[in-house]
Order: sequence, then C-alpha cells, then structure tokens
Amino acid sequence: MADNDLMSKLMSLCKRRGFIFQSSEIYGGIGGFWDYGPLGVELKRNLKDAWWRDMVSGHDDTTTPQGAPSTYEMVGLDCSIIMHPQVWKVSGHYDLFHDMLVDCRTCKARFRADHLKSGECPKKPSKRPGEHTECDLTDPREFNLMFKTHVGALFDLASEAFLRPETAQGIFVNFKNVLDTSRVKLPFGIAQIGKSFRNEITPRYYTFRSREFEQMEIEFFCRPDESRHWYTYWRDRRFAWYTSLGLKSEKLRLRDHDAAELSHYSCGTADVEYAFPFLQEGDFGELEGVAHRGDFDLRSHMEGKLVRSGDGFAVELDAEGKPRHPGSGKDLRYFDDQTRERFVPHVIEPSAGADRGTLAFLCEAYTEDQAPDEKGQPQERVVMKFHPRLAPIKAAVFPLVKRDGMPDIGQDIYRELKRRWNVAYDEGGSIGRRYRRQDESGTPFCITVDSQTLADQTVTVRDRDTLEQVRVAMKELSSFLSEKLETP
Repeated sequence: MADNDLMSKLMSLCKRRGFIFQSSEIYGGIGGFWDYGPLGVELKRNLKDAWWRDMVSGHDDTTTPQGAPSTYEMVGLDCSIIMHPQVWKVSGHYDLFHDMLVDCRTCKARFRADHLKSGECPKKPSKRPGEHTECDLTDPREFNLMFKTHVGALFDLASEAFLRPETAQGIFVNFKNVLDTSRVKLPFGIAQIGKSFRNEITPRYYTFRSREFEQMEIEFFCRPDESRHWYTYWRDRRFAWYTSLGLKSEKLRLRDHDAAELSHYSCGTADVEYAFPFLQEGDFGELEGVAHRGDFDLRSHMEGKLVRSGDGFAVELDAEGKPRHPGSGKDLRYFDDQTRERFVPHVIEPSAGADRGTLAFLCEAYTEDQAPDEKGQPQERVVMKFHPRLAPIKAAVFPLVKRDGMPDIGQDIYRELKRRWNVAYDEGGSIGRRYRRQDESGTPFCITVDSQTLADQTVTVRDRDTLEQVRVAMKELSSFLSEKLETP
C-alpha cells in the first residue's frame, strides 16, 4: 500500500519549514502549480547546479563507450518558452500530444481515462470514478495538453501560440546555430534547464505531476554508427548520478521500455525510476528518461512532420501529396571535415525532471530517529538527511548564550562562512530547539560558540547524521567544512 502517513508528514514539514507552498494559497490555491519557499528554492537550485556542474561545465569524459572517441564537448542553451507554432506541428506535439478525458456530468469532476481505476471521485464516501450510483461519465474524448496563448494584439488563428511542453525542441532548432558559433565537433551535447508546461487533466501526487515543471535535458549528438554505444553510456551514467547523491539502490531502478512502450521516434528508451511513498507498494515513478531518438528530430525540422514507415520514417503527406506540416527547409546535416561526409546525426536524450528529482530527494531524506536532549535523554526527532551537495543550508552558527561576547564571535564566524556557503545564524531558544530546527531543515553541521571558545578559540561542530561533536579551531573551520561538504 501507499505510505500516505509518510507523505502527510513530509508535506507538513515542507510547509512548516518553507520547502514547498501551494501556489496562490491565500486564494484557495490552483491545482497543479506549486511555489518553492526559502529552503525549497535552495534545494532545487542545488540539484540543478549539481546537474549542470556534473553534466556540462565539469563533466568527466574519461570513461566513454568502447570504440567511441575519448572526449566529447558539452555546451548550454537557454531557449524561449514560446516558439514558432510550426515547431510543435513538425515535432508531432500538435497532433499527438493528447490525453483521453472523461467528465462526470453529476459532480463535474474530470478524470484521465487511463486513471479511472486509480482515481478518486470527489463524492463521499471515497470511491473510484463511476462507482457511485449517481455517477454519469461521458465517453472518453481527446484533450490537447499544450497551453494555448496568443502573440500580439489580435486574438485570432494567426496569433495562436503555445507554451512549450518540453525543452528539447529549442535545442534541435538551434542545432545549426550552435555548430556555427561554438566550433563543436561530434560527438557533443547541448544542455538546457528550463520551465515546461502541460495542461494535465488530473495533476496529482504533490509536485510529481504538475502543470508547470522544470526540466534538465541533454541532446547528445553523435555519429549513427556510434549511437548504440552512447545510448548505453548515458543510460548507465545518469542512473549512477542519482545514487552518488544519496538515492538508495533499493528505491531506485533503471527500467528498459519494451517494444510496446516505445515512443514513435524511439530506437530504445530506459527510465530511471524511484519508489515514491505515494505509490502502491511495488510501483515506481519516472525521474528521468534516456531515449535513443535516432535522426528523427533533426530530419523533422528539415523535411516536415515524420510518421513511421516500415523500419524508418517518411514525411507525412496531405491529400494533395504535399507535406502535411512542412519543415524549415534548412540543412541541419553535420559535415565531417575529416571524412568529408555530410549526414544527420543521431541523438541520445537524457531528460530529467528537476521537480521530480527534488521530490525524490525530499522523500529519501525524511527520517525519524532519536537524539539526546539537553539532559541526555533520548528524544524523537525528524531529520532531513540530504547529501551535503544538496542541503539548502550547509551549516548553522549558534552562540550558546547571548552574553560574554559569544554572539559577536558567532556573527564573525557566520559572516566569514557566508562568503562561501549558504549558512544560518540562530541565537533564539535553547540549543536543543535550535538543533531540531536545523535537523528539519537538513543542515549537515551546527557550530556552537561556547565558554571554551573564549578560552582557546575552538568551537563545537555537531554532525547532523552521526550526532558526533568535535572541537575545531576557528581558524581551521573553513577547511574542515570544505572537506566535509565538497569531497565526493
């Protein structure tokens, strides 16, 4: 069964400590949209920074597939949220990006047709949609998931545009720009972190399925004859990245799609999945997909919308034999200076959800255990055991009491450490309560200025997870924290 008790506790903590708030809460909220509070924005930013550092600016390219080049380049983009409408027609989103929708004529609730067996009717007592005698469900009908808007002063078909449902297409349409300006050579990757929007019929599971979300995507371009090697490389590398940041192996899995699951463009896809507590026991939710997209996307933007034709793809034609959704007509092939070949590269796409990743690390970090109180007696505590790279606050500084110059020393330490890390200063309440506040925030280290500090210029450093306390010289505090926080 789903661990609803754990999710209830976690959501309460996220609200209480400022990780996640319901969007527009004072007006009753709006479904499928969430705001990140002071701690949540730091956690999510740390996750994105770790991804960008590890995958883009500081990637390790010494381990590559057998037979592939020993190095590769990574560059970044930040593309606009609204793009030319033809982008979404050529990519297939305009025609294919639909869910099947079912409405209840009685309670006016709306459900996805494939979620009827797991959904919940708003009428009490709780039952599945269609199980109440008063239920009157419509036949399933198509519902386009893209958010529609208009560009310019006139609201007509000519001004119609869409908020992007994914970040990938911005990379594909800029492929030639990157080639011309960055002098990159195959193989290379283009990375992007950005917001996407999908008008989900039934957003649910907290921030797992939202209408506004953030993606961390790479489009990795390579020679067709090397693409299988690179697919395996990225598939394994992306799984290892999550484990390196603390997701437990028994809650994390790498699952290959079977033939029936594959998207129309995919030559192979694997999902990195996590056993979220809101799911039924044995179920997993997707954190990231790694897809072998072949040459589908670049060809589409060159020639027009493609459809499956035998073992390959062909341009979809209308009744007059013309491309139903024409491409740009621009040459997006790659020219190899050494072999003098011109060809359309294959693409491997690791696509991760920043919000889902943040939620997974919140679920993984939530821990209930015991810690001694100020009298040495065991006391229940809630602690968020984030990996140090992800922790919103890296350290907290406490003066034991508000006298004898301890606050002044504490402020000096705080200001010095703040130049390098996000740290907190707290002099309110008992030391035990201050520890508990930082435990719930996930702060790895608490630094206490006490009477011994006045005598020998050392401070007490408490470890969040082990509860071990050690004395560290003030002048060595920065290097001590650096080793603890920044060593992989």
